[in-house]
Amino acid sequence: MLITVTLLLAIACLAPAGGKLLAHPKMQASAVHFGIPWSRYRLIGVAEAAAVAGILAGLVVPAIGVAAAVGMIVLLVGALVAHRKAGDNPKEAIPAFIALGLSAAYLVILLTR
Repeated sequence: MLITVTLLLAIACLAPAGGKLLAHPKMQASAVHFGIPWSRYRLIGVAEAAAVAGILAGLVVPAIGVAAAVGMIVLLVGALVAHRKAGDNPKEAIPAFIALGLSAAYLVILLTR
């Protein structure tokens, strides 16, 4: 179960991180939509990429995984707040809700091992 959730969460974090770090036009449009300067929005991609490393490292050192999961949870709560402030409907925030659920599941699995 841990490996499955780890891989799903890593993929859920890696996809948006890659888009931000590679300056994908859709991600640039998202930054504008949320009213976040591109340079700052791109830093979210750095945090997401770091989370991927931490999540995978959590397979070997659980404390690193716990820290990565907590960081992702904070980041994703911020994403949900940004969606709300932008006037998005809940459907537009589904990826953030899914990643938040995976982050919480991963954290619970690590803490109960």
